[in-house]
Parts: sequence; C-alpha cells; structure tokens
Amino acid sequence: MAKALFGHVGQTPDRRMLDEVTKLRARVRSLEFEVTRLRADNDRLNAEQAASEEFNRLSEPALT
Repeated sequence: MAKALFGHVGQTPDRRMLDEVTKLRARVRSLEFEVTRLRADNDRLNAEQAASEEFNRLSEPALT
C-alpha cells in the first residue's frame, strides 16, 4: 500500500488534469462571486420590501 501511494504521489501531474483543475477553480471563483452578488441583491430587496410594508402600515385618515 505504501509503495502504491508513494508511486501515485511521486508521479508528475498530468497537464490535462492541471488544466482541468485550473478551469474548475476559476468556475468555483465565478460561482462564489455570483452567490455573493445574489445575496447582496436579496438583502437589498428584503430591505425595500420591509420599507414598503412599513410605509403601508402608516395610519392615514380616510378621505371622506
């Protein structure tokens, strides 16, 4: 088992695999940025909705 692990670790990484890992890391960064953007957008929309609900709760005299 140790020889198998040593042989696996000691090998030079495959160029295709390194390219794939690089692409995947870039994709993960892109998705993390998108999640951050969507969370900020969601927070903004929630704040707007809360402000709108607060405005609607203000008591106004009925027009007669």
